[in-house]
Amino acid sequence: MLQEIVGALLFFVLLFGIGFILNMLIKTTWLPVWLWVIVFIPLGVWHYWKPDTTLGSFLAVWMPSIVSSIAGAVVSGWAIRKLRKGGYKMF
Repeated sequence: MLQEIVGALLFFVLLFGIGFILNMLIKTTWLPVWLWVIVFIPLGVWHYWKPDTTLGSFLAVWMPSIVSSIAGAVVSGWAIRKLRKGGYKMF
């Protein structure tokens, strides 16, 4: 249980950082969210799915990490948007 909490927190921080950097470089606010949902979640499911795994057990293990990573990407887009509205030209 502790490992899932720490893993979810790490995924949140990782996606927040990657999303923030992508938003600064490419200047697209929601690109990290769409990339994560369209590309990386299906690739992760394809890579980690085992033939003897049920859907419930797979989601029980990976759902906290998936949800926290999407939350990190959304929060990075929200932070960039607030910084741009605040007048920061770098972002």
